[in-house]
Amino acid sequence: MQRSTPAARTGRPRSAAADAAILEATREALVELGWSKLTLGDVATRAGVAKTTLYRRWAGKNELVVDAVAELFDELELPDRGSLAADIEGVVLQFAAILDRPEARSGLMAVVAESTRDEALRERIRTSIVDRQKRLVVQGRARAACRGELPTETDPEAAARGAALIFDMVAGAVVHRTLVSAEPVDEDWARRFAAVLLGGLAATGI
Repeated sequence: MQRSTPAARTGRPRSAAADAAILEATREALVELGWSKLTLGDVATRAGVAKTTLYRRWAGKNELVVDAVAELFDELELPDRGSLAADIEGVVLQFAAILDRPEARSGLMAVVAESTRDEALRERIRTSIVDRQKRLVVQGRARAACRGELPTETDPEAAARGAALIFDMVAGAVVHRTLVSAEPVDEDWARRFAAVLLGGLAATGI
């Protein structure tokens, strides 16, 4: 699965192994310490790299946490459960399970809060997490069109707008349910949510 990485800089080639160790160490620190107590020095020690190695790759803690959390959301996959409704339920349950992980919960809430006063960080969240996961909507809609559940979308711009709206509805509902309301996302909730979403799609022709 394709993953984006922090912007390359001049100098010695990046080490993929070092990047992986740093991001894994960041997630471990989020679990054990939480976002507020996490430091780049602690992450460097856990990853077995010099602190300067982190600063060559990430501008600061917020950017590092975004990339560490983004890897968790890259684990999302579109299941083929035989129908669009069942596929939506599967993605919703996966998404909620990731949000229930302490490293995702503490990291995401913290960087979203920080991004309210940092436009560059907000853009990093969009590109590293949001835009990367919109692929699931595109895949799901294409599969549903092949099944005859939705009409084939021939206008690329309309397709992109529709995908963005569907993603916002799914992500917004699940994030609010799990992180704000602190209510469970179980199979019953996922089934009812999918029914509401599909009713909206049918009514608007998205």
